[in-house]
Amino acid sequence: MSTTTNEIIEKLKSITLLEAAELVKQIEDTFGVDTSINHTPVTKVPFEESPEAESLNTEEADSFDVILEQMPEESQKSQRLAIFRVIREITSLGLKESKELTSSLPKSIKESISKNEAEEAKKQLEAAGAKIRIQ
Repeated sequence: MSTTTNEIIEKLKSITLLEAAELVKQIEDTFGVDTSINHTPVTKVPFEESPEAESLNTEEADSFDVILEQMPEESQKSQRLAIFRVIREITSLGLKESKELTSSLPKSIKESISKNEAEEAKKQLEAAGAKIRIQ
């Protein structure tokens, strides 16, 4: 990688989740791109794993990310507001920041947390009406 690329990567490692969301929005606006998930089916090609990769797959992960996959439609304001409130509790963001965080999905709500904390966040968000994935 070039030094410019390395510098950019190092700067990206230090930004907050909210700053990352703002950066994505600015990149979309500036370059006219859409970073949302493409729902085109992908064909998986089987491959043979090395013994090292196989041992990595059998180990239990110790940190998890909570990903917001889907929110209720704009017309379901009470459900959306309930989700914003849960996001505020989980992340300590304000209402405006919580709403901005959900502007383009999927979006990571909480990163590198324990399995129990991830499951609890998922339970709270799903109870409010969100679709969540833990990774």
